[in-house]
Amino acid sequence: MIRLYHVVKSYGDRDALRDVSFHVEKGEMVYLTGPSGAGKSTLLKLLYGAERPTSGKVLIGGTDISQLPAGNLPMIRRNVGVVFQDFKLLPMRTVAANVALALEVIGASEEQLRRRVPAVLNIVGLRGREDTVAGVLSGGEQQRVAIARAIVNDPAILLADEPTGNLDGSMAVEVLEILQAINLRGTTVLVATHDIGLMDRFPHRKLRLESGRAVSERPRR
Repeated sequence: MIRLYHVVKSYGDRDALRDVSFHVEKGEMVYLTGPSGAGKSTLLKLLYGAERPTSGKVLIGGTDISQLPAGNLPMIRRNVGVVFQDFKLLPMRTVAANVALALEVIGASEEQLRRRVPAVLNIVGLRGREDTVAGVLSGGEQQRVAIARAIVNDPAILLADEPTGNLDGSMAVEVLEILQAINLRGTTVLVATHDIGLMDRFPHRKLRLESGRAVSERPRR
C-alpha cells in the first residue's frame, strides 16, 4: 500500500531524510517514531504529496506519486486522509461544516453530505454534535472532528501526524482507540508519535527515524 525506495529529501545542504526505504501493507497500522527533528513530518508530507523527494520513489497503491504531474495529485489525495496535531479546523464553523468541507472540495452531492457526515461522526463518537461550533469543543473533541474530516472520503490510507501531541492522557488514549478502530475497518494507518506509553498500550509495528534514517522495530507485547 505504501512503499518507499531509497528516498532522500534535502533542503539546501541539509538532508531531512537519508536513503529511507520501507513498506506498509494494506490494512496495517504502523507507528512512525523518533526524536524531534528526525524527519517524521517530512516523511508524511511526502506521502500526501505536499513535498516531493529529492531522489528515490514514493509509491501509494502502486503509483509513484513523486513522478506525478501536480494536476494528478488531487486524485491520489482522495485516497489519503491526514490528521494534524493542531487540528486545522475552522473554529467558527460547525462540526458538520468542518467535516463536510472535505466532501465539498471534491464536488460531492448533497445526498452524499447528508449520508456521510453523520456516519463518520458516529464512528468518532460525536453523533448529535453536528451543529456545535468547533471552536468551543475540547481538544480531544476537536481532534475527533479532524479525524472524521480525514475519513469522510473513505480513504484507503490515514496518516496522523502527532495526533495526541496536544492532548492529555485520557484524551490521547481515546484518540488512539479511534484510530485503531478505523484500522480494524480495513484502513491502512500510519501514526507519527513519540508517546512510548501509547505505543506500549496499543502495540503495532514501529518504524523509527534517527537523523533522517529508518530503523524498523517490532512491537513489544
